[in-house]
Amino acid sequence: MRFHTRKWVKPEDLNANGTLFGGKLLAWIDEEAALYCIVQLENKKIVTKYMSEINFVSAPVQGDVVEIGIEIVKFGKTSLTLKSEVRNMMTRDTILMVDNIIMVNLDASGKPVPHGKTKVEFVKDRLA
Repeated sequence: MRFHTRKWVKPEDLNANGTLFGGKLLAWIDEEAALYCIVQLENKKIVTKYMSEINFVSAPVQGDVVEIGIEIVKFGKTSLTLKSEVRNMMTRDTILMVDNIIMVNLDASGKPVPHGKTKVEFVKDRLA
């Protein structure tokens, strides 16, 4: 799994227990998944269709740096299925895992459209 994004846990990200608010973390994951798919599918019109059970393993606190990992599990006709792991960058302890995130490729009118991709592509390989 590749870890693309780092986030610094700041006071405004905390819940009443003094740990990272779960909703904030899920928003970060959703954004990371969307950005990953936009780059992979070369299309800015991507939506989240489904996110499976979320397993919170540990709770980051203010000052922690977390990193978000994304990996493609499956290429569908109009979708990509991803998995995600969030971990503490310094300790490498897992914070959260999501086994399935389904992102759908859309056309200009907002309807699902086949993307034609079958493997992970890296931008550097497209530019060569």
